[in-house]
Amino acid sequence: MRCARAVGSSPLFIAAADGCRIQDEDGNIYIDYVSSWGPLIAGHAHPEVVAAVRDTVTRGTSYGIPCRLEIELARKVVELMPAVEMVRMVNSGTEATMSAIRLARGCTGRKKLIKFSGCYHGHHDCLLAQAGSGVLTLGLPGCPGVPEEVVRHTICLPYNDLSAVAAVIGELGPEVAAIIVEPVAANMGVVLPEPGFLEGLRNLCDHCGALLIFDEVITGFRVAPGGAQQRFGVRPDLTCLGKIIGGGLPVGAYGGRRDIMERVAPVGDVYQAGTLSGNPLAMAAGLKTLELLGQDGVYPLLAANLEYLTRGLAEAARDAGVPTTINQIASMGCSFFTPGPVRNFAQTQQSDTRAYGIFFREMLDRGVYLAPSQFEALFIGLAHGRGELDYTIEAARGAFKAVREQE
Repeated sequence: MRCARAVGSSPLFIAAADGCRIQDEDGNIYIDYVSSWGPLIAGHAHPEVVAAVRDTVTRGTSYGIPCRLEIELARKVVELMPAVEMVRMVNSGTEATMSAIRLARGCTGRKKLIKFSGCYHGHHDCLLAQAGSGVLTLGLPGCPGVPEEVVRHTICLPYNDLSAVAAVIGELGPEVAAIIVEPVAANMGVVLPEPGFLEGLRNLCDHCGALLIFDEVITGFRVAPGGAQQRFGVRPDLTCLGKIIGGGLPVGAYGGRRDIMERVAPVGDVYQAGTLSGNPLAMAAGLKTLELLGQDGVYPLLAANLEYLTRGLAEAARDAGVPTTINQIASMGCSFFTPGPVRNFAQTQQSDTRAYGIFFREMLDRGVYLAPSQFEALFIGLAHGRGELDYTIEAARGAFKAVREQE
């Protein structure tokens, strides 16, 4: 069980899912705004995705060598992502970020890595320092089993604080291999980059010769067809992908400039491999999902539906006298139980997690499944219609009143 996804001592066990609904083993049905933590933007068991996987599985589940679908998906990623010229498929977002960091260190010959407090880039050792997601949810300062020697080259700085990054670059620039960042931080809730922050990181990397890595495991194909790098107009050197790229199946990818990616074995000298990487089932599901997202009007529809939902949630909270701050972009958002603003990790920590816990339980009792952690995102998908949104807003009115009554 994934620790950030556990629901206290009584976790949900899901038996089936369809569209925007999940059904637990007891037969309870919930409108789902977690969407397997983001990948299912087309909805659970989308008929076209299921058909693509069903057709593919009859020809085998894994080959251990390249297949046509892997090349097709790679070409689609290169077509959509402005900063990706070559791509390598892996099996998870964690594997993608781990591989990108190794590649950055191999290319630069440097050791130090800059990350940001509250940003989560997977559970590999060097990035668990001051991480978001489950580490943040459980209040863990780090993780037992990670030696100090492993994280001594990891420098954690405040998200959206460009001056702090500039100070470190000014002192240690020639030792920094890379800056890795969620261009929209989505593992401490949803925190958007301040104007100039991403551009400033790009300039600082150019100044000191470090590589800029965008962790777009969540934002890739969700905030825009070409991810956050397209939406904000900032080109990283390396991009990490996951979630939507596999259409709900285990997947990851990393890519970037051709001269950097050509350092990856067997062409280059930085080794990375995986038995199930590029397996045909994940590639088929990912291709079909990206095809569905490529239809006219999809992204404006998703954004309009999220705006409709969050406006209703904000009104319900205000009517109940419960202070909240809603951060949102495209089809993802978060209601922080604090008057705000929420622009960095420290400000997320002002949230009333007890109040959120009450709200979560009250919504669950009303048939709406939100993230069990205050520090995770809400996701809208193609299967969420106005009927489900209206039901959710009405449920929230009762849930916010319950929060006020129990305070």
